[in-house]
Amino acid sequence: MADQPEKRLTRQQKKEMEYGENRQHWLAEEQKIYDLWEKAYNPGGQVQNDRLAKQGKKPPRQLVKQLIDPDTEFFELSRGAGFGINYEGVKDVPSAGLVTGIGKIHGNWVMILANDSRVSAGAYYPISCKKHLRAQEIAERCGLNFVYIADSAGAFLPMQDRIFPGRNQFGHFFYNMCRMSAKGLKQYTLSTGGNTAGGAYIVYLACESIMIEGMSYSFLGGPPMVKSAIGETVSMEDLGGARVHTAISGGADHFVKSQDEGIEKLRELLAFDPKQTLHIERRKPVEPKVPADYLYQVLPKETARGINVREVLAAIADDSYFSEYKRNYNPGRGDNVICGKIHLKGIPVGIIASNNNGVIFVDSARKAIEWVIRCSTMKIPLLYIQNSPGYMVGTAEEYAGIGKYGSGMVRAVACTEVPRIQWIIGPDHGAANFGMSGRTFDPLFIFATMRARTSVMSGETAGFILTSLERVNRKKRGEEMDEEAAKKFQQMMVDKYNREAHPFYMEARLFNDGTLPLKDCRDALALGFEVALLQPIKESNFGNFKF
Repeated sequence: MADQPEKRLTRQQKKEMEYGENRQHWLAEEQKIYDLWEKAYNPGGQVQNDRLAKQGKKPPRQLVKQLIDPDTEFFELSRGAGFGINYEGVKDVPSAGLVTGIGKIHGNWVMILANDSRVSAGAYYPISCKKHLRAQEIAERCGLNFVYIADSAGAFLPMQDRIFPGRNQFGHFFYNMCRMSAKGLKQYTLSTGGNTAGGAYIVYLACESIMIEGMSYSFLGGPPMVKSAIGETVSMEDLGGARVHTAISGGADHFVKSQDEGIEKLRELLAFDPKQTLHIERRKPVEPKVPADYLYQVLPKETARGINVREVLAAIADDSYFSEYKRNYNPGRGDNVICGKIHLKGIPVGIIASNNNGVIFVDSARKAIEWVIRCSTMKIPLLYIQNSPGYMVGTAEEYAGIGKYGSGMVRAVACTEVPRIQWIIGPDHGAANFGMSGRTFDPLFIFATMRARTSVMSGETAGFILTSLERVNRKKRGEEMDEEAAKKFQQMMVDKYNREAHPFYMEARLFNDGTLPLKDCRDALALGFEVALLQPIKESNFGNFKF
């Protein structure tokens, strides 16, 4: 029988096949997110849950769920914080021992922080301090009232030099509480366990605090320290229990008999807060025209491959509508950054988005600068969609002014006063990280996807450069580097960079605020802008702009 001629696939069939492969790849990748979250939700497993139950306590996320309005979701931040960070032999600090996030209570957005005593009795590690401070920073910038569900053993003592004395360490929590209070932000504490030494200030500095009979304790020095210092023998209850501080010292304000009663008291206190309003005109939200799983199809599984970011915008924009700025400006160079406006769940948002292969040319940078200034003048918040490996290099681009216009992007992002969010959907390398509103430029939020890769350069580029340098250094020492050794060294550097660029590595160290499934990104971005716009937008001043 003669061989049958090979059947050629049509362009549409190839596209559908590619979409199917992309979708299958990202769904498999995102299972890793859910696996990570499960580890965050159950540190120590059933043993720790049983220990809590014996104490009459519930896991912190269960308390948060009781606290927020029924039929609403808690938007948790940085669930992956603390994983894979080795501290004095401790490999993981699940969720940094803290639950932080934003929830609605009586219709108002509130920042919530709860210690998870299943993680080292709620002790603070360096990453715990960083996460606690990050929650306070977001609350202060957005004007959110703050709820603390406090149950902590205090500083992790073997690492006191990295927790206690520095500016951005343990004591800065209390500085922030004082400053936030001075700005009129209300703070409420429900103590569900021990709050010792500096940690006692979480109770004492709150506008109103609640303590639970037989469960809450607050003192500057616990019974062992009292015994050591002055020879007095006293029980925890008699030294700093709920009755002491609500009836004698006045350090706390409300006495309750259970966690459930404490949560109800918190809701009662928050019921008197005035209703929040947005400082922007919001339209009625409209769902995108494309299917809910569209992002899974159009984002290539190869992280370095170029994309059509207009297809990404179609998946998040209301009615999939994008009003583009300078669409026809110098195609191939000017359209590697796409600018324009969308409505995101009714909120007008300016877009600065990496396109194609994401390399930023002079024309792309110039257009981005113009658009940041225009959105700042119109007081429209900005969404930076990052998929850029960096700025274009070479003599032609240097002579054209890539350094000047790249620094112009940096100045624009640094000086605009409109709320900014960065959403990373691909490569995030080098100075493009700065110009596209990376962590060092203080966007309100950074959300990553499993496609995100954040590092000073790609693993492949770093491997080539570092191997070249290693050859030179060895030659200076009179050594030769054979090809096999060079190949092994280069792969080692590639692997190192790829590992450190991964979104989980970034999230563990709080270089982003969470790695999100693609299906959740539209909701997360809209929520981020909503809380950002609870504060009026200031006038922007771009200084002595070289343009």
